[in-house]
Amino acid sequence: MPGKLYIVPTPVGNLADMAPRAVEVLKAASLVLAEDTRTSAVLMKHFGIATPMASHHKYNEHRDLDPILDRIAAGEDIALVSDAGTPGISDPGFMLSRECRRKGLTVETLPGPTAFVPALVNSGLPCDRFFFEGFLPVKKGRASRLAELSALPVTFIIYESPLRLERTLAQLAEVCGDDRPASVSREISKMHDTTHRGTLAELRDFFTANQARGEIVLIVGPKERPDPDERRHRNKYRPDTPDLDE
Repeated sequence: MPGKLYIVPTPVGNLADMAPRAVEVLKAASLVLAEDTRTSAVLMKHFGIATPMASHHKYNEHRDLDPILDRIAAGEDIALVSDAGTPGISDPGFMLSRECRRKGLTVETLPGPTAFVPALVNSGLPCDRFFFEGFLPVKKGRASRLAELSALPVTFIIYESPLRLERTLAQLAEVCGDDRPASVSREISKMHDTTHRGTLAELRDFFTANQARGEIVLIVGPKERPDPDERRHRNKYRPDTPDLDE
């Protein structure tokens, strides 16, 4: 009987956020695939998990894919973790999950921590609909991608390096406008967990004067839609013209 691939979220900061079931799955698995075994070793030791580990990251996932699939097909349960959060969300995991499904092998993803969810809710910006961008292109395609994001009618989410945050805020202020509301969350659930809210211009100026540190989640509010009264006034003398904004 084939085994199963478990996608196991791990805390983005505070180890107390680790779910009891996640610990049970890691203890019961034959192997834990870790983005960085040195980082995951801290978590494994903290929870007394003695399961063997192997590295699984973007530099070896192609090479090691078939042996992992063979082990699952032969009946082993294998767990996948990233350095923090849910594997597959801006972390390795998608390829292995996809290939398991292609081969009819069971994949079970446990619910758990993801950095952008608390950052989004904490931002105070609309979160009924949102777009997750993840990491922006560093060079090629960056300007066009920022322009596309600026036109979105929903809140959007960016993961950013503290070294690039100032530049990204300046570029966003240029394409979205200085007054677009936004927030910057850093070190979520850790000792120095902070969220700064304001306009893009205010955040740009703040982080120009104050070097950001730690892991960053940048939330940008949606492009404002025309006021409904303005739309009705606009079409008042053209009743046969459909309002394309509605």
